[in-house]
Amino acid sequence: MPTYTALTTMKSKNNAQPLADAMENMTPEPYGVGVFEIEDGSGLWEVGGYFTEEPDAAGLALLQTMFDTNPFVVSEVPDIDWVAHVKRELPPVEAGRFFVYGSHDAADLPENKIGLLIEAAMAFGTGHHGTTLGCLRALDTLANDGFVGENVADIGCGTAVLGMAAAKIWPNPVVASDIDEVAVAVAETNVIANDMQGRVTCLEAAGFGHPDLLAKAPYDLVFANILKGPLVALAPDMAANIGKDGYAILSGILNEQADDVIAVYIENGFNLVKRDEIVDWTTLTLRR
Repeated sequence: MPTYTALTTMKSKNNAQPLADAMENMTPEPYGVGVFEIEDGSGLWEVGGYFTEEPDAAGLALLQTMFDTNPFVVSEVPDIDWVAHVKRELPPVEAGRFFVYGSHDAADLPENKIGLLIEAAMAFGTGHHGTTLGCLRALDTLANDGFVGENVADIGCGTAVLGMAAAKIWPNPVVASDIDEVAVAVAETNVIANDMQGRVTCLEAAGFGHPDLLAKAPYDLVFANILKGPLVALAPDMAANIGKDGYAILSGILNEQADDVIAVYIENGFNLVKRDEIVDWTTLTLRR
């Protein structure tokens, strides 16, 4: 069965949700409508509808006029097993001592690398994005400099690749958390696939908002690969839950946003240790 998307962008946050509500009443009716802020500093919002029949062009044109949007772009999505497709298309990723791969590339694991098996799934963190890659490189650098993480947390863990990477090189268990229950399920699946049960514990939590996370504080290393807004909001809790001389590795930050994030963390008692850019994304290593 073909699937169609109808996507538009607009400058007005106030109009984005009303437009999405109006799309729900179209004929043929969409089976899903989403509203997203485009995280590129443009200030644009994307509104998209997903249809099992080709959407009504006249109806979309009317919505465009009513809500002052850019023209809708309608596309037919091929009927593809996307997970299988991604597995075929994603090559392994090397980040210092780490080698992130899918099961289809298991035979290619180099003997001198630490393997992290991550399958394509509904969670971020396959290592291909500049944010995850940057965090793995930052971890590798810390380890090369002689740091040993004795109490590590991975906040907003996605696939738990960062928490597992830490648990692969240091002896103590790691706690990994995510606000999204799907991500937590994916993380648990990856922990099992890497035979790391008992080494990485996965929790559903917003920030440090779980009794088990708070009980283990203070941490000497915390990963937070999320987005600028949540990172800024999390800064006081990071300061409260990272011990003196402990580290934070932060990403999900567009290059032009990095100065703002650094300033907030300096206000909360951190010093910048290292700043790395991979294409559009910045990874920060900070020390409390």
